[in-house]
Amino acid sequence: MAQQQWIVTQDKTFRKWLNTKLSARNIPPAQSLQKDLATGVLLIHLLEILGNESLGKYASNPRLRVQKCENVHKALEYIRGRGIQLFNIGAEDIVDGNLKLILGLLWTLILRFTIADINAEGLTAKEGLLLWCKRKTACYEEIDITDFSTSWNNGLAFCALLDFHRPDLIDYYALDKSDHKGNTALAFKIATEEIGIPALLDVEDVCDVAKPDERSLVTYIAYWFHAFSQLERIETAGRRVEKFVEVMQGAWEMQHSYERRMAEVCLRNDPLDYLALIFWFTGHQLLRQMCEMKQQWSTATFVGTYVDAKQQSQQFSSYKRTLKRAWVAEKADLVSLLGNIKTKLTTYRLKDYEPPAHLSLANLDLEWKKLLQDENKRSIVINEKIRDIKEGLRRSFADAANEFALCLNTVSLQISELDGDPEHQLRIVRTLHRNIIPLELELDRIEKLSDDCEEANIEENDYTVYSYDELEYEYGLAKESVAKKLSFLDNQIVARSMTNLTPIQLEEFESVFRHFDRDLSNSLQEIEFSAALASLGLVYDEEEMHEVFKAVSARGRSVTFEQFIRFMVEVTEDQNSAEQVYQSFKEVADGKPYVTEFDLRHSLVPDGMIEELVSTMPKVRAEDGEVGFDYEKYMERLMGKELDTNGVHH
Repeated sequence: MAQQQWIVTQDKTFRKWLNTKLSARNIPPAQSLQKDLATGVLLIHLLEILGNESLGKYASNPRLRVQKCENVHKALEYIRGRGIQLFNIGAEDIVDGNLKLILGLLWTLILRFTIADINAEGLTAKEGLLLWCKRKTACYEEIDITDFSTSWNNGLAFCALLDFHRPDLIDYYALDKSDHKGNTALAFKIATEEIGIPALLDVEDVCDVAKPDERSLVTYIAYWFHAFSQLERIETAGRRVEKFVEVMQGAWEMQHSYERRMAEVCLRNDPLDYLALIFWFTGHQLLRQMCEMKQQWSTATFVGTYVDAKQQSQQFSSYKRTLKRAWVAEKADLVSLLGNIKTKLTTYRLKDYEPPAHLSLANLDLEWKKLLQDENKRSIVINEKIRDIKEGLRRSFADAANEFALCLNTVSLQISELDGDPEHQLRIVRTLHRNIIPLELELDRIEKLSDDCEEANIEENDYTVYSYDELEYEYGLAKESVAKKLSFLDNQIVARSMTNLTPIQLEEFESVFRHFDRDLSNSLQEIEFSAALASLGLVYDEEEMHEVFKAVSARGRSVTFEQFIRFMVEVTEDQNSAEQVYQSFKEVADGKPYVTEFDLRHSLVPDGMIEELVSTMPKVRAEDGEVGFDYEKYMERLMGKELDTNGVHH
């Protein structure tokens, strides 16, 4: 039961500590350490707040267990990277809601980020905190702090700390020393409402248990230490400011005395009093600033980019909103100040004051007029530069886009006009293939020009009808078209050499190969090769398929079209040799049920073979008296089986 109580107390205290830290990001408070830390998201937020740095990318809304584990693993690795040792804890423990390990992890973070900076006389953070508590309460007879547990049961230690640092908030000597809960509740209320210390503990956590949880108390009291240490720093800073002001007051008195004496000198030597000095200084400063600004405009240069021109335009706009308005106000103040000077001199019937010629109102108005003229010139220069840069960007993109489109059109035209034997076409297409690949670099340059135009807010371009997206799409089509044509010609040359296949078979095999060649590489991976064979009715188990693939690909990584066709020739010959021979005789006979010697010679069968066939095949005589040879009976006699007219064994 005692063990269960400390878990409950730490769960509540550490959860409040966690929520106090997370409040910096307006994150909804955690309701359960086991559930809310399981995703790893709150743990990453906590570490980013404590470490004041980003942990990088992570799954902000994890749904899968593996995503949650990856988040927690990132957090644990960050903790270890800060030199904090972790024992017997892994990401799965947090995801699975192991409360004891979660509390241990949070205690480790509290030690490092809340308590570690407390030090005194070379002691550990915890020992230093205890020593601080002892020293602050040493003058209170009823209090003897020896630990972070039973020493705090009656609440007097908390009240004493408040009385020591803020006696205006509590009357310690008026407390009922026997009212443990009342004293504790009063101290907690003042600490939260007046000092701003988070309410991590409840009265029941301290007063209703024989031995309050040490870690929870250490965590809470550490906030008291930091709060009162801050108050002490503020008081120290206030004393420094007070001492500084005392020192500076003497200097200020001397400064004021100097200014009064200077004014008196000016009044004795010339009817120009202290106001006249201010007028002279202010007017001189305004003219100097105006001159410097005009000089800056006259020497300004452009680097030729839109970014630079736009930046100078923004700087010019900022000048008109800030510095120029300040000058307008200052100019008006100067006019008013000169009027006050003249009024004051008139009041005392002194000689009228006329400022130096370069500070006269007439000269100030003249210089202001020149400033406005230079300002207008500067505006014109910037606007013209921006227009020129935009025009240049339009033309640069248009020239590149039009040239690129012309290259693509040339490729398409050459593909469509291909003629002649396959070898000749293949040489042309290979040249096109070599030439079209480097165009990708030009496409990258066009993308950069397009980005520059977009950055310059260029939405229209009368010099071209193409956009980058269109050119990228058309380039993909052209590259794919060349690749397909290259594969087709390679395959046609291979197919042409396969004379022992019928055109129908060849077309079927080529169609199947193209269908499963998804990446247009003119080759099939093992899984594609297996699917292609299955579509042709050749099904193998996994082990057999792997052996067939290795044999056909010559232990390569893929099967080429030529290897695929040769394999199909072998398989077709092995499975259908009788049917093929029968169909061949039928084609030689032009569909007749018999073949003549003329048919055999017309099909370019060698003479020796013709003589052998004529002497062994059954003779028949057609209705027109023509002598022929019954190839069907000849095949049946050789095979020992009857053939139907479709060439199928019976």
